Amino acid sequence: MTLLPETARQIDAQVAQAQLDGRAPSLVLAVIRDGALAHLAAAGEHPRPDVDLQYRLGSISKTMTAALIMQLRDAGRLGVDDELEKHLPGTGVGSLTLRQLLGHASGMQREPEGDWWERAEGSDLATLLAGLSSDKIAYPPHTAYHYSNLAYGLLGGVLERLTGMPWADLLDERLLGPLGMRRTTYAATEPYARGYVVHPWHGTLREEPRTDTGAMAPAGQLWSTIEDLGRWAAFLAEPDPSVLAPGTLTEMCAPVVISDLDSWTGGHGLGLELYRDGERVYVGHGGSMPGYVAALTVHRPTRTAVVGFANSYGFPITSLGRRLLTTVLDAEPAFPQPWRQATGTPAAELAELTGRWWWMGTSLDLSWDAGDLVAHVRGERVSRFTAEGTDRWRGRSGPENGEILTVRRDDSGRAAAVDIATFVFTRSPDEVP
Repeated sequence: MTLLPETARQIDAQVAQAQLDGRAPSLVLAVIRDGALAHLAAAGEHPRPDVDLQYRLGSISKTMTAALIMQLRDAGRLGVDDELEKHLPGTGVGSLTLRQLLGHASGMQREPEGDWWERAEGSDLATLLAGLSSDKIAYPPHTAYHYSNLAYGLLGGVLERLTGMPWADLLDERLLGPLGMRRTTYAATEPYARGYVVHPWHGTLREEPRTDTGAMAPAGQLWSTIEDLGRWAAFLAEPDPSVLAPGTLTEMCAPVVISDLDSWTGGHGLGLELYRDGERVYVGHGGSMPGYVAALTVHRPTRTAVVGFANSYGFPITSLGRRLLTTVLDAEPAFPQPWRQATGTPAAELAELTGRWWWMGTSLDLSWDAGDLVAHVRGERVSRFTAEGTDRWRGRSGPENGEILTVRRDDSGRAAAVDIATFVFTRSPDEVP
């Protein structure tokens, strides 16, 4: 579905103004809705942007590295609370956990030793590990948020050691291939935009090198296009279960650390940045490499995203992407899903549970939906329960996620009370359980 003309005009105007103010040789952003391109906004002619032109992803590569880690977790190959020592022994920083590294809560210093890795030819994993020691941990884990590129080099090493495959090959096999992201590549593949630094005083362009970052590649190596990055955004909004379990992706979007303790507007999950904009929470990541910046911002509840690239270092594309996403959601809020009649009817012993129950003057309304019990407390807090045995249900979402609902029956077998985690609800507000 394309954007309304007025919304599209607002997006185009913001992109044109941003390209002028930020002096980007080439700027392109796209709105993705329900897995499809809804609008493309481009400005600049060096080169002229289109959906198949490659730019460098930078740190958006980290989101894919994190997804690979979570795939292995789901396959039972590792645990996110494993210490690094279990998979990369002898590093000197082995007490840090994979969760801490994924969420930038490890206290690990930001960069590896040596020349600036983003602009220098990279070394192999053995060289990266040889440069580690315990003094690379600046402070104890979870003391504060501290972004670490080095952490993702180590996570890539974990993937390589566990699978016996280079990170790039693993990525192709387990993510890029299954998702059809054929124009997302390790090295630049024509057509691609050259990356620049814009001189602050006379506006000339200096082309930046396109390096192979070696063992640090899992932190920022990849190249991609608007079309492919849109596919990745659509996957983050609604994942293909054959690639990554939806529950696992939701887990990745839960905060490991809050990065802005004063206003709680930002944080980091398991490989994904989290941004609060009013009542909305976006997930995604920014990216930068010499000569390039990239943006990925997703609003999962509405399956709406903005992705974008510019080929000048330092251009504020991440904040621009968030503004554009907010513009779209404010101007064109998603329609609610239509109500549909139920198929089938509950068995008598289930139908008996539906209706209103009471505890301490608090109402609990139970309804039946596709085999599950749905609980509404005071009509506001909603939890879903799945049968786990006779008169035993397990919470699968909402405030009661993980808790047990047990049906208490009287001598005649009638459902007399509902016990949710020791809170006993009866049919009358006057009954005392």
